[in-house]
Parts: sequence; structure tokens; C-alpha cells
Amino acid sequence: MNYGLVFAFLGAVFATAAAGTGSAKGIGRACEAGAAIVVDDPSKFGRLLVLQLLPGTQGLYGFIISVMVMSSIGVLGGTPPNLVQGLMYLSACLAVGIVGYFSSVAQGRVCASAMNILAKRPEESAKAIVSISLSELYALIAFIVSLLLVMSIHEVTALL
Repeated sequence: MNYGLVFAFLGAVFATAAAGTGSAKGIGRACEAGAAIVVDDPSKFGRLLVLQLLPGTQGLYGFIISVMVMSSIGVLGGTPPNLVQGLMYLSACLAVGIVGYFSSVAQGRVCASAMNILAKRPEESAKAIVSISLSELYALIAFIVSLLLVMSIHEVTALL
């Protein structure tokens, strides 16, 4: 049995599952807030839709990392990893999974609050977007870290 492949699979599953679960929770919270506003003013649906979609980006980050792992370990191309490489893939996936989960849940709350700004003072919507971007920043940093780690695993293990 190739334990490296097992650990790499676990990493890919974790990246998608954790970041995707957080995105689902964040989008759900934002959609609840958006629905409450649309009931009173259906003309705001388009602007609210953007805010409802933003917590979903973290799930996409996790998905991209998972596809990259699968492309590197023999599922979609590449070669099966040894045990050390498998553990490295799992470790690389932790950043995007963990940060993606918490960031998207927090971003969903921020989006729900930002919708109140949009409902009461639409001219202040740029301020709401800035607030939302702050929680996205850390998910983006974790995505970049995971991306760089996944891309460098074969080169790093060649040095060991």
C-alpha cells in the first residue's frame, strides 16, 4: 500500500471539504440576510448577489489546490508520491482548508452586515466592500502558501 498516496488524498479531500464547508456556511448566512432585504426592496437583488457570492471564493481556492494535488500524484497526471511527499501534500493542504473555512464563515457574517449598509445607505457600499476584503485577504494568503508548497514538493523532496 502506498501510504504517501493516502496522505495526499487526505490533503486534497481536506482542502476541498473544509474550505467548501466554510464557503457554504458563509454563503448561507449572506443569502439569509440578502433575502430579508430583497423582500422589502427587490431592486437591490443584483447588488446583494455580489455580496452573497463573495464567501464562496474560499471554496474555490480549496478546490484549485485539490486539483493541483491530484494532478501531481497520479490521479490526473504526475507520479504517485512516497510517504514523505504524501505528508507534505497533506500539510500543504491544511493552510487553505483551515484558513478557508474560518475566513469564509467570518466573511459571510461581514457580508450579512454589509448588506445592512447597502439596504440603508447604498452610497456607502464601497466601505462595505473594503470590510469584506479584509477577511478575504487571509484566505488569499493561505491559498498562495498552499499553492507554492504544492508546486514545490517534488523539488524539495529531491533535496532530501
